[in-house]
Formats: sequence, C-alpha cells, structure tokens
Amino acid sequence: MVVETEGYLALIEHLSLNLDVFMHEGDIGQESVEDVVTDLVASNIMDIFEQNPELHSSVRFQLLKEADMVAEDLEEVLAGCWKKKATNEQIRFLDEFIALMKNLFDTAVARYD
Repeated sequence: MVVETEGYLALIEHLSLNLDVFMHEGDIGQESVEDVVTDLVASNIMDIFEQNPELHSSVRFQLLKEADMVAEDLEEVLAGCWKKKATNEQIRFLDEFIALMKNLFDTAVARYD
C-alpha cells in the first residue's frame, strides 16, 4: 500500500539526509522522540479514518499495519536518539515528515474510493 512505494523510499532517504537534526542539542521538550513519533503517526492515521469513514475494515487494518511498519522504520533509523527527549527542532521536523507520510497514505486511500 505505502511502505513498498517509491514515495516512501524517497521519504526515508529524506530522513537519512537530515539525520543531523537529531544530532544537535537544543531546547528540549518533555517527550521522547519515540513518544513524538508514536503520537504523530497515531493522530495522522486517526485523521485518515475520520476523513474516510466509509473505509472497509480490511483497508483500515492494512493502514494500521503499515503505520506500525512506519513507526518501526523510524525507530530503526533514529535508534541513537529514540529514547532521548526530543528537541523543538526535532519535533518540527518529525511533524513535517509525518505529514508528508500522511500524504502517501491519503493517496493510497484515494485508490480505494
């Protein structure tokens, strides 16, 4: 659906090219990188469900499965800072990155309409 697409691979490459964001110190928030990623992925998937109430349960299940895969991939790439408190810059980057990821999911869901 999403994780096997060129768009997804391009986003992972974008993340890897911007890993320096996760190497800098800055204003640190209360949440870990893991918490930020988990919250953003979950809220974006919930947005997709709310925007597409007619989605068949099998499609919803596939979306959840792939969202878990996205979170696992992010954990793997960001392993060095996964449990550390996220900086404001990291939170901004992750917010934008996961919004781009949501666009991929939106495009995939549109194919089911």
